[in-house]
Amino acid sequence: MKKKDLTKMVAVENDFIKFWIEKDILYSQFKKPTEVTIEKIKAIIDLRHQISDGKSQYWCYDFNGVKSYDKQARDYADKFGQENLYACAAVLNSHISKFIINTFVNLKKPNVPLKGFTKKEDAIKWLNELKKKS
Repeated sequence: MKKKDLTKMVAVENDFIKFWIEKDILYSQFKKPTEVTIEKIKAIIDLRHQISDGKSQYWCYDFNGVKSYDKQARDYADKFGQENLYACAAVLNSHISKFIINTFVNLKKPNVPLKGFTKKEDAIKWLNELKKKS
């Protein structure tokens, strides 16, 4: 894992995902098409905790690059992936994926606000609106 300090922008990464904080928002992006398994979701959560350094974040989670997300990984993320988060905006590559995640959120009512978007700009706008309300 590499850690960089680029004039107020901190970044951490491994071989398949990169995280960085910019203007008080945590961003992540997959570096290559990735099959999210239990091992990879644990690495993602560990890396997110590393960059968060015990502080809660507003996270813009870019799902583009996810080839698949197995059930064991989803269950692990549901149980352990909400720590140190104020909210999570998921950027998805299709309106169908956006519909599925937003329907899931309405049914499941996660502890952390979560919403799907097809445009990164809309995701960031939503996160900034939540930041202003708190």
